[in-house]
Amino acid sequence: MSTPPVREQFLVISALGPNPMELTNVLCRATHENRCAVSSSRLTRHGEFSSLILQVSGSWDALARLEGSLAALAKRHTFTISVIRSAALEPRPQALPYVAYVSAAYRPDILNELCQFFIDHRVELENLTCDTYEAPQTGSTMLNATITVTLPAGTQISWLRDQFLDFADALNLDALIEPWRPQNP
Repeated sequence: MSTPPVREQFLVISALGPNPMELTNVLCRATHENRCAVSSSRLTRHGEFSSLILQVSGSWDALARLEGSLAALAKRHTFTISVIRSAALEPRPQALPYVAYVSAAYRPDILNELCQFFIDHRVELENLTCDTYEAPQTGSTMLNATITVTLPAGTQISWLRDQFLDFADALNLDALIEPWRPQNP
């Protein structure tokens, strides 16, 4: 009699603190000490604070030990923390990863307009990076956004690309959508 396969279990940890190195070091050490492994991580700086997101895998008891220790670590090292249990993302073998690049004069509504476009076309958001900067030539505030999305199976790619470019033109956005490619070939 065979045993059923064990589904891998995850914790998603979101932490916010003023010192990015300490934040990363403390949480990675706690993960290792509790016999868990970091599956993915993202660290970004926002003003004087840094945000760290970790997806941690491990056995149920190791994850429970780690989860139980995080509140005390956050208090001791003065950062805020949020934790949630998660399952692995279901495979989507027919879905296609694409990246949209957008540059424009900054307006507060651009990101929600972009998100609404993708919602309306049943496209899933995977990753979003957005930065603003002052153009040296004009002093105007500019926005650069990189949006990684997953097109559902059966999507007519040329039609969606045309729709996206028409949408971008209507909002006066300089935009491009192309297949996602690995960064390191």
